[in-house]
Amino acid sequence: MGIALWLACGIAAVAVARIVPALRHVQLLTDAATGIVTALLAGVAATALDFGGWNEPDWRAGLFALMTALASLGWLRVLRRKHRIARTAARA
Repeated sequence: MGIALWLACGIAAVAVARIVPALRHVQLLTDAATGIVTALLAGVAATALDFGGWNEPDWRAGLFALMTALASLGWLRVLRRKHRIARTAARA
């Protein structure tokens, strides 16, 4: 049940990131993979920090997974933006 919570938090982070139009691109699969994998890894870290477990959903582990997934999606957008700026500067 805990893993399902982490997965739901990753999907929720992707949905929130797709709503925000700033720096949004059409790479939905990259956003989904980044958000879900990061949320699952954060859930494992939350288990190590004793926020919850594999079988027990805990709101602290869910919040930790959600915030970590949102942060990773934000960094992904920043890195895409920096890459785009560097690519257009190299053309000029």
